[in-house]
Amino acid sequence: MINKKLLVGVLFSGLASFTQAKQIVCIFDPVGKSGDAFALAKDYALEAKKWGADIELRAYVDERIAAENLKVGHCDGAIISGLRGRQFNKYIGSLDAIGALTDMKTAILAYQILSKPHAAQSMINGSYEIAGLGTIGPAYLFVSDRNINTLAKAAGKKIGVFAYDEAQPRLVAQVGAQAVSVDVTTAGPKFNNHQIDIVPAPIVAYKPLELHKGLGENGGIVKFPLTQISANFIIRKEKFPEGFGQKSREWVAGQLGRTFNIISKYEKEIPAKYWMNISAEEQVNYMKMMREARISLTKAGVYDPKMMSFLKKVRCKQNPNSFECALNDE
Repeated sequence: MINKKLLVGVLFSGLASFTQAKQIVCIFDPVGKSGDAFALAKDYALEAKKWGADIELRAYVDERIAAENLKVGHCDGAIISGLRGRQFNKYIGSLDAIGALTDMKTAILAYQILSKPHAAQSMINGSYEIAGLGTIGPAYLFVSDRNINTLAKAAGKKIGVFAYDEAQPRLVAQVGAQAVSVDVTTAGPKFNNHQIDIVPAPIVAYKPLELHKGLGENGGIVKFPLTQISANFIIRKEKFPEGFGQKSREWVAGQLGRTFNIISKYEKEIPAKYWMNISAEEQVNYMKMMREARISLTKAGVYDPKMMSFLKKVRCKQNPNSFECALNDE
């Protein structure tokens, strides 16, 4: 006779194995399930079936929780910003270094190169693997007063910084401003209620954070990107089929043109009155200041030196006449 307990145990074991085959992927999207990031993830999940994955998507409006849930194992994968993702892979997380990629086309070129098979080992750190590099787009300075149109005029002002990014407080101190800690949930309200004078944010945050309220009649957006914010798809490697990561990276790289168009659409929707052009001289001042900060932060161990070297090569390939291309300190 068949042992009933043994049979029940086998059945439950099989059921557990079946249940565990589904991978939970947590997506940070400030708009939730109706956002563009979640829409892209739905297309991705369909494609991933071809590579042997059965993905269940969960939307998070708080990026911190998505990252924590990946860390503790509630998520098998997470789509978060490179700033938040640096804790899982310092090399890839350094893509978002201040001023390292200020042009979206240059950023996309860097992401595409890193998504090729030759860079596969750099994508793995312990049990985590970067399974896709996307873009959230450029980060701009939103200012409550258009008179803050030079670095010198930012001195003494209150600037919102994400405390988990070591670079931001240092940069604020460098211009003589006051750093005020914010997160995704408080950045908008603090700027809109004039608790801070300046907040760096990607253009996709303009609507969900209602930043037009903080801009009011006198504010503006400095039309000079501080960096390009990457989107990192980070997975627990053992939870996905063998070879999944490379197939995933290549598919995501193929969608970069689509995301570029989405972000360009967002930029065009910003009322023209808010954009603040700065002089060529001031742009050089920004670049030099960000470069100095980047070198200092790399020496301090915040950024990965190999990534900084790679990004400089990409920048100089795109703009060989830049002053930095003749220098050897990065």
